Amino acid sequence: MKYTLMNKYTPVLELSIDEETASIVKVGQVLHPDYLPVGIQFTRGIPDRKSLNDWWRGRSIPASRSGIREALTILNVSCTEQLLTKCYDLSLSDQYWINPIDHPLKWEDINFFDNTFSDDVGNALFGQAPESGELDLLSPCNTSDGLLKKKWKILNGERVLIKSGSNPFQQEPLNEVIATSLHKRLNRVAYVPYRLIWENNIPYSVCPNIVTPDTELFSAYSIFKSRKKQNHHSIYEHFLLSCEHLGIPGMKEFLDYLLVFDFLIANTDRHFNNFGCIRNVGTLQWQGPAPVFDSGTSLWHDQVSKAIQPQSDVPCQPFKAAHSQQIGLAGSLDWVDFSALLDLDEEFRALLLSSPYIEEPRTDALCRGLKDRIFQLEKLALEQKM
Repeated sequence: MKYTLMNKYTPVLELSIDEETASIVKVGQVLHPDYLPVGIQFTRGIPDRKSLNDWWRGRSIPASRSGIREALTILNVSCTEQLLTKCYDLSLSDQYWINPIDHPLKWEDINFFDNTFSDDVGNALFGQAPESGELDLLSPCNTSDGLLKKKWKILNGERVLIKSGSNPFQQEPLNEVIATSLHKRLNRVAYVPYRLIWENNIPYSVCPNIVTPDTELFSAYSIFKSRKKQNHHSIYEHFLLSCEHLGIPGMKEFLDYLLVFDFLIANTDRHFNNFGCIRNVGTLQWQGPAPVFDSGTSLWHDQVSKAIQPQSDVPCQPFKAAHSQQIGLAGSLDWVDFSALLDLDEEFRALLLSSPYIEEPRTDALCRGLKDRIFQLEKLALEQKM
C-alpha cells in the first residue's frame, strides 16, 4: 500500500509498505528531506531503504517484550511490526505518521495528543483479553519500545505511561520513584517525575508524557548515527561531536549530570535508546536534552541479596563498560550537594518496605548499597580537590 510519510503537517516522502511483512518495499518521491528522521542514511542522494526500515522496525514493540506472545494472540497479529500500520505509525513520542495516499487523513483528526485512543492494545500487552466485540488497534502502545510491560493511558485527561517491573522482585517501579527523589535532591537538570500505583498487589510506575504536540523526541542512538564516526574518536567524543554538528545545546553539561546520577543508582542500562533530545517539530530547532527518564533498571533490581556488592564495580552503558571508568567523563563534582543526600537510603527503605516482593534482608542490602554509592562518589569528589 502507498503512503506519504508525514512529520505532523509536513509531507516528507512517499513510500510503499508490504502489509504482510510490515516492511518498506519502495521509497518514492522525496518531498521535504529536512524533515526526515534524524540518522537516516542516504544512497546516491536518496534515503536508503534499509536505513528507513531500521527506523521503521525500531518504532515497533520489541519481539522480546515481556508477555508479547500472549498479546499478539489476543490482538490476532503475527508480529509486532504489523501493529504499526494499524495506528498509521502514530506515536506519543514524536509527530511522524503514515498517510494513505488513496484515502488521505488529517493530522488533527487522528493524532494521539489531541484525540482519544483505544485501551485494547494496552490491555492486551498486560495480558487482558476483551470480553467481547471487535478490537480497536488504534493506539500509541503500538509504537512503544522497551522490554518491560508498558501501556499508554489517558488518566484525568493526561496521557501517562504505565510500566511494570520484572520478576521476582518487581523493583523497577520503586526504583523510578526513588530516582525521582534523587533528581529533586540534586536539583540540576530536568527530569520525568514518576509515581507509584498498585493494581492487584502489583506495583507500576506512572509518568507524564514529555513530548507535546509541538515537539518530538529523538533517541541518542539516532543522533549518534547522524554522522560517520572517526576511528580516533571515542564513543563519547563522537556523540558530543554529533550533537554539536546538529546544533543541540547543553549536551556536555547534561551528560556530566547523567553520569553522576547513574553512578549513584548503579544504573546498568543507560543505553542510547533511553536518553535523547527534544526538537521543535515546526522549526526543526533543537531545544536540548530531553528530561531524564527510564531509570528503573538499576539498584541491583534483579540481583539476590548476596550479590548486592556496591564496592564491586558495576557494569554500565553507553560510553564505558564499568561505572568506575565512566564516571571519569563527568568532570568536576563540585556541584554535588552531598548534604542533600544524607537520608536518601532511609527514604528508599520506607519505599521498599511497602512491597510484598522485597523481604527485609534484601531491603537492608539495597539501602546499604545506595548509601555506599553516595559515599564512593563523595570520596571521588574529595580526591578531585586534593
